[in-house]
Amino acid sequence: MKRKKIFKTQLGIAATFCLAAILMIYVSYALPRFLPGDFVTAMYAGSEVTLSPEQEADLRNYFNENQGFGEYLFKLLRLDWGYSYAFFTPVSVLFFEALPWTLLLLGSAYLLSFGIGFILGVETAWRRKGPWEKGLVGGMMVLEGIPEMITGVVLLLVFAFHLGWFPAAGADTAYAEIYFWEWILDVGHHLTLPLVTLLIAYIPGNFLLARNSMSMVIKAPFIITARAKGLPPRRIRYAHAARNVLLPLMTRFGLRFAFMVTGALIVERIYAYPGVGTLLFNAIQVRDLPVIQWVVLVSSLMVLLIILSLEWVYRFIDPRIGQAG
Repeated sequence: MKRKKIFKTQLGIAATFCLAAILMIYVSYALPRFLPGDFVTAMYAGSEVTLSPEQEADLRNYFNENQGFGEYLFKLLRLDWGYSYAFFTPVSVLFFEALPWTLLLLGSAYLLSFGIGFILGVETAWRRKGPWEKGLVGGMMVLEGIPEMITGVVLLLVFAFHLGWFPAAGADTAYAEIYFWEWILDVGHHLTLPLVTLLIAYIPGNFLLARNSMSMVIKAPFIITARAKGLPPRRIRYAHAARNVLLPLMTRFGLRFAFMVTGALIVERIYAYPGVGTLLFNAIQVRDLPVIQWVVLVSSLMVLLIILSLEWVYRFIDPRIGQAG
């Protein structure tokens, strides 16, 4: 009986996911079309070339801006993502050229900020009312309120333009003839400022969430019982208390990770980092519909996949969730 109930629950989740995916496909088709103007207007707005109405109509037909949702859906089913209007290149090529840089930047930022915020939050809550707790909490609250744009611009002006310690733009040195390990160091050199910008933006939220959750958990009866048994403080802190802190942190991590494709758009623009955020920004500027549609679609489907996978992560962290179902 219980297996049947679990099967029905999973079937309902799968059906809901499929319906949401279909809705996201339609949103990826319709939403970019609400943008004012179109590719033809964007390309010839600042040009001295004057187009006749017939020429404008022919260009719009050429760029398939009048295709219906049925044609759009049929192309997706054939794995035909279309060609970029601006670059005359397959959208898949542009997307998968930009994706590794975004994965490198945001993947590093998410993992490091998760680990640092978690450990600092747990240790601060465990040593509450210590001499450095108020200063650390106050400093994190201040950093939490500073937008990424401000942090990025300040770091760029100070460490790139004024001191010249780091490159001001790009992900690597263009056309440099260097060995592989030298290229790795060069990529890390370019990555430093964008990564630090995101770490300053992400660590405070993870820290405050972990500290607040840990502060409530250490007052629970099972922690008092563990202490009464004489268990080592480190084991109580991480094996018993911090395990419960992981649930809200994983929710925050999962939702941030779901928006990885477009999550660093502002930072990528500040440092001219060639990621998906920059690709989307440039596509919006020239109303490059195929690129916009694909980035919106991938972002939406990633959100659905992450939300679906969070349930399995919860069950791994806390088996009681699965037993309750």
